[in-house]
Amino acid sequence: MDYSTLCPRFERGIQIVSKRWNVLIIYRLLFGPQRFCAIESALPISGRLLSERLKDLEHEGIVKREVFPETPVRIEYSLTDKGLALEPIIRDIEKWSQAWVKLERE
Repeated sequence: MDYSTLCPRFERGIQIVSKRWNVLIIYRLLFGPQRFCAIESALPISGRLLSERLKDLEHEGIVKREVFPETPVRIEYSLTDKGLALEPIIRDIEKWSQAWVKLERE
């Protein structure tokens, strides 16, 4: 039996959120619209990789990129309705990790 055909939507959803850094980027954006530099400074990720992940999430319809025609140009990233729909899942993982995940320094 081919397990990948049991629930292809679930499998695709897991692929999207399990891609390294995606959930942490989404988590940061739960606090509201953010500029690239704010996201980059909050996560231990290179600018190149962050840019790639933001483009992927934008392509998936999870993140919205808004360009403000100012001098200098201001760009903000925020979650779409599709991205905001992930909030209860991410908050549940946050609660679970607080209760069950131990850090090495503890």
